[in-house]
Amino acid sequence: MGEEAEPGWEADPDDDWGVAVITTVGRQLRLRREAVGMRAAEFGRVVGYGEDLVHKVEGGKRIPRPEFLDKADEVLSAGGLLAAMKEDVAKVRYPKRVRELADMEAKAVEYGAYVGLSVHGLLQIPEHARALFEVSQSAYTEDQSESLVSARMARKSIFDRSPAPALSFVQEEVTLRRKVGGTMVWRQQLEHLLGVAQLRNVTLQVMPTDSGAHPGLSGKIEVLKFGDGTALGRSEGAYNGRPTTDPRHLRILELRYSTIRAQALSPRESAAFIERLLGEA
Repeated sequence: MGEEAEPGWEADPDDDWGVAVITTVGRQLRLRREAVGMRAAEFGRVVGYGEDLVHKVEGGKRIPRPEFLDKADEVLSAGGLLAAMKEDVAKVRYPKRVRELADMEAKAVEYGAYVGLSVHGLLQIPEHARALFEVSQSAYTEDQSESLVSARMARKSIFDRSPAPALSFVQEEVTLRRKVGGTMVWRQQLEHLLGVAQLRNVTLQVMPTDSGAHPGLSGKIEVLKFGDGTALGRSEGAYNGRPTTDPRHLRILELRYSTIRAQALSPRESAAFIERLLGEA
């Protein structure tokens, strides 16, 4: 493995908590390396990475991969100290805004979302998500793009929670017809949607293009409810797009989402619609 295979991801300098965690990990790595009398260049050769990248990790500039920490723990005889940091590193490898979103989703007992422009992130397969990032005009490096894809996929742990939260999604017809990533990826994405729709705690509906006007035309709507009775809502077309916990705002968002669900195809009709799309390919 050469120096081009970088051991991790770029650290976000604006993520204070993330930087603190990675700085601590890097400091522990450097202290262990110096304690055994090993220079950075020598350590890099042993673990298969370049000296410059070792310094980046030790300086808190680079988020190390799990396997890097495992190897470092072994080489430096750290007794599990470095390997144990993988849990903390796993939490900060994703952008701050993604972590905050995943944290809210992880606490929700009910989650409802209407999406009009793309397949909802929780419903995307990796290939679909990767294709979206590649055409986003955001000049992501390959490393950044893969980190974002991994972050999006990590959020899907919501489907594995026990007890399972009640999840509902309404997708515009056009989001299912758009062949993001090409025909093969498109088919895989539709097949994935059919699989998710069969989960007992998931309701998936399609909003037909010919359904006429509805409250979601101003943008995405999300409503999350938590076990303590509180709730949070967000809409691109209301309250400046910011999350709100104001009971008056939540009532409006819930009413809008309920109206959208009432106008959309039923779950059974939606599954049949997706199957017909697959048949047309």
